[in-house]
Amino acid sequence: MHWYLVGLAALVVTAQAGFGIAAITTGWIPPWFRRRVLRPKQWGWGALTGAVGMSLFMFLGPFHGPDADLTPYAMGGLALYLASLVLLTMGQRPGRDVNPLN
Repeated sequence: MHWYLVGLAALVVTAQAGFGIAAITTGWIPPWFRRRVLRPKQWGWGALTGAVGMSLFMFLGPFHGPDADLTPYAMGGLALYLASLVLLTMGQRPGRDVNPLN
């Protein structure tokens, strides 16, 4: 079962990196994100950074085994992934103002 999870995780991270590279180079966004993304290149950098960060976390952390020497790198990957969420959010359209008085 472990190898199924590793294969699925590798497939998902590779797809995310592919979407990020496509957004950076051509401005193409997957159809389910097109309504929300205003800045495709910035969204692409966020997706690519997230793929790298999650790869570092998964393959040096939980999927690698109990090796304490690699823990700082795995946690750095998790921090990189969380930083990518900021880039992804900044690449999307701003939300509507819910205050009707403005």
